[in-house]
Amino acid sequence: MHFGLGIDAGGTYTDAVLIRGSDGAIVDSKKAFTTYPDLQTGIKNVLDSLDQELLKNVNLVSVSTTLSTNSLLEGTGTSVALLIIGEKPAQTEFPAEFVMCVKGGHDTRGDEACELDVAAVESFVLSTKAKVSAYAISGYFGARNPEHEIQVKELITKMTGMPVVCGHELSQELGAYERAVTAVLNAQLIPITYQFVNSVVKDVRGRGIDARLLMLKCDGSVYNIEDALEKPIETIFSGPAASLLGASYLSKMETCAVIDIGGTSTDVSMLLDGVPEISSSGAVVGGWKTRVRAMKMETSATGGDSHIWVQDLRVQVGPKRVLPLCVASTMYPDLLNKLKRSRVVPRNRMDENLQPTKFFVRTAYEAFDLTDDESEVLSMIGAEPVSFSDVTSDLRKNIPPGVLDSLTRKRLVQGIGFTPTDALHVLGIYTKWGSQASELGAVNLARYTTKGKYDFCMHVRELVAKNMAADLMSYILPHHPAGMIADLLNDKYPAKFKVQIPVVLLGGPSRAYESELSSLIDAEVIVPEFSDVGNAVGALAGKGVKRVEIMITPASLENPDEDFLVFSPVGRGRFKNYGDAVEFATNTGKELVLDYEMRCGILEQDTKITVSRKTVSPDNWSHPPLETRVIVVGIGNPMMILKD
Repeated sequence: MHFGLGIDAGGTYTDAVLIRGSDGAIVDSKKAFTTYPDLQTGIKNVLDSLDQELLKNVNLVSVSTTLSTNSLLEGTGTSVALLIIGEKPAQTEFPAEFVMCVKGGHDTRGDEACELDVAAVESFVLSTKAKVSAYAISGYFGARNPEHEIQVKELITKMTGMPVVCGHELSQELGAYERAVTAVLNAQLIPITYQFVNSVVKDVRGRGIDARLLMLKCDGSVYNIEDALEKPIETIFSGPAASLLGASYLSKMETCAVIDIGGTSTDVSMLLDGVPEISSSGAVVGGWKTRVRAMKMETSATGGDSHIWVQDLRVQVGPKRVLPLCVASTMYPDLLNKLKRSRVVPRNRMDENLQPTKFFVRTAYEAFDLTDDESEVLSMIGAEPVSFSDVTSDLRKNIPPGVLDSLTRKRLVQGIGFTPTDALHVLGIYTKWGSQASELGAVNLARYTTKGKYDFCMHVRELVAKNMAADLMSYILPHHPAGMIADLLNDKYPAKFKVQIPVVLLGGPSRAYESELSSLIDAEVIVPEFSDVGNAVGALAGKGVKRVEIMITPASLENPDEDFLVFSPVGRGRFKNYGDAVEFATNTGKELVLDYEMRCGILEQDTKITVSRKTVSPDNWSHPPLETRVIVVGIGNPMMILKD
């Protein structure tokens, strides 16, 4: 009997499930903390807790993660230099440390528009190679002809040995700016993706598990885990993709809305007739628009680990993530005494860092490129939690603005504070950890509001539920102002939103918000069994979907019946006859699809391939189309492996 192993590495927890191949039943599931910076420890811990006898019979492993997304959102990716070949895009902002535009590039037909300035490339690389860890390249019309991108990549690889990412490797879509951004973000993600993939491979192989290894992409499909090292950008939002697929699998719903309550954020998405809605404009990550196909979703910085803090009598939720007091107290026993002795904080000085329940501890990450202020503050933070006031007192001076935030972004410091998880512990709704630290935290914060301890925690729960409801309705009603949606959720009017499809909740504390959400919107709210490990389930539920689009155009309008250009992921081709061009495009598309499916462990006979054509021609045109797009799509189910 064969089993599938699903693993999801989130910002807070790493989850794992075992699914039986014969009937698709979940036979075991476990959770463990995601460990930083050594991710392998968290993976080892969660796999150690599974049934070891069943693990021996695993022949398919599929993983998803939010680590790449978090890295981009938190700005903790590696430093990258960007080389733009040819005409520089009108937009001038890029997520790269260094940017240079050199002469070169091609035209719309893929012909060389200008000779590549090799000397300028060499000069740029020599001046930046000691300051960055990777390079990104985007050539003008590189999607039409990648020759210059390939030439520059070979040169940089020879000069530096560093990772180099080309725009044409990630997208065949036009849009020089978006492809450049996509290449940069992809390069930034290489180190953390490499670390994660190697951690999974090392642990799985070390257990003697000879299984096919896959990774979920952000459009809900999977790819060979080794391919993730070349295109890690496609793993962004794989966590939300996993939640959508997992929700459908667990609830047996082909059409539903999904709210995934994670530690760092809450994600909303939708499945219609078993198909996720794909964003037509490409994924947007941290404000950067990319050319990555991803599921459409609504994300807010509200999660189980969102920092709850008070300012001007108002309770604030996030956006920063902290270690909940109930969890931290098990790791740092003296934290309870610190909460009991918490100093009074002047109301007029309170901000997100200066709170009676906020503490900081040093992480295991190595410090580098610190300012003098950062080094000084970091020297005051050790292995035991300290407060903002403690650090200020030890320094005998005020901490400059932004220093603690910067150290947190660099992951050198971990924040500890009151969270929605703590509020649920006080209310007795979710009791995974001890509640003593949570109770002390609630008392300390409530005194800065007009509420008592329990009313304060009820208010926190209500705020989180309202944020979830607002995210859901903003997703369903994208053209309606957020203010209007929030207004209708505030019980001011004798009316409420009605959602006509089921709403599935996922995440550890999801059951705690079931009744609260139902009171805000008129909908069937479902919390399925195993909802706390829904993402790990979704990692296994992804299909092997490969879509290849190849364009054909006449080489010249002067003779539109002969000489055709074919633009494909393998480069530019040229054919005398239109029929030959179409045949080449079709065969190339099928070869790319079948190679992809094979790398996912899916046999040719188990792959469904469809071929379609879209053509563009003016009225009364009697020649082959001015533009033909040959679209080849292959779909296979990796879980067929389990039935062998």
